[in-house]
Amino acid sequence: MLQKKENGYFIQNQSVNSLIEQFGSPLYVYDGQKIEEQIASMKDAFKEVDVKLKFACKALTNINILNLMLKNGVDIDAVSIEEIKLALHAGFQPSQIQYTPSGVAFSEIEEAVELGIRLNIDSLQLLEKVGETYGSKLPVAIRLNPSIMAGGNLKISTGHADSKFGIPIDYIDQIVELVEKYDLKIVGLHQHNGSDFKDGSVIVTAMKKSIEVAEKYFHDLQFIDMGSGFKVAYHEEDHITEIHELAKAVVKEFHDFQERYGRKIELWFEPGKFLVSESGTFLMTCNVVKHNPNRNFVHVDSGLNHLIRPMMYDAYHEILNVSNLDDSQTENYDVVGYICETDTMGKDRKLPVVKPGDIIAMKNAGAYCFSMSSNYNSRIKPAEVLVYNRKAQLIRERESMEDIFRHQIEVTF
Repeated sequence: MLQKKENGYFIQNQSVNSLIEQFGSPLYVYDGQKIEEQIASMKDAFKEVDVKLKFACKALTNINILNLMLKNGVDIDAVSIEEIKLALHAGFQPSQIQYTPSGVAFSEIEEAVELGIRLNIDSLQLLEKVGETYGSKLPVAIRLNPSIMAGGNLKISTGHADSKFGIPIDYIDQIVELVEKYDLKIVGLHQHNGSDFKDGSVIVTAMKKSIEVAEKYFHDLQFIDMGSGFKVAYHEEDHITEIHELAKAVVKEFHDFQERYGRKIELWFEPGKFLVSESGTFLMTCNVVKHNPNRNFVHVDSGLNHLIRPMMYDAYHEILNVSNLDDSQTENYDVVGYICETDTMGKDRKLPVVKPGDIIAMKNAGAYCFSMSSNYNSRIKPAEVLVYNRKAQLIRERESMEDIFRHQIEVTF
């Protein structure tokens, strides 16, 4: 994580100045130690149950991050055939990958099955198609929609009644009818109700719904998967999910369920942001400082093409001027990008006085930042660097203009 010391800002032992000098700007930097700390914290919180962590790899799919997850005993939650192939390339066994598609072509389902990947089914139509095609030969999980509104933004709330995700729990009779019709082998029940829960107790409420379904209808489960949504801090006053406090309530509920169920099963979670968000710092360089009558602008060498969350989700990322350690003189700035439309990365931020050439850092850039980046305005994507055991290693090259041209085919007119 980014830390301020007397002589500058550092990620582990690496100064941001040295990172920019070595790898260029803009730059994504990930702290491997912080990722491992988050993994250890979550495992410790749920140590009293048979817990499995499945990294929601859509948050950050660099194969080196996947390798780090594998090294630390974390499996994979994949939502596309491409993520599955990345995980397999990183060394995960098919049994370590759970695949939760959303409205994909059945040919993608077939490809995943051929690779030996377990399916997590989120529609009645897919449930019937899988039944027709595979019957009892294919162990599957079912993704339920519990009609619970949770999450920091409607766009990342996935378990409410109007969401496209999961099979509404109100349709349990239809689910059971199809399971019996095709003699389907249901090994797991899954929910994922959103990201950035404001109240972590929603996990307990949602789990009770899965437990009720399990006890009434499915007596041979191997696991219950509660997704994730655990909140990390984006600024000093931000609320977070107190993972150890939440775990106490979850573990008690799960122990009670197992006693009634008659045997132990696994409890799964699919953390993405919780594991990698705080590890990431996005470093940019100030190109221009513009003083307008009502507002000051810091123009950086990046924009929504590299970090879209503020514009897409109204997400807040803490922003620092890491080149100026003197905070006795500050000004309020809008930090804006170089994209040819509004791409405000931070509004009315109080920063030590900024001048062209200063390095500007955005925190919490480990989750859904590079993975959502684009080539909008034909801009190239930045490099990625992992700092691990106090060593900075390039884990993705900065794109070049050749990459922009690479897949375009010129025709003659």
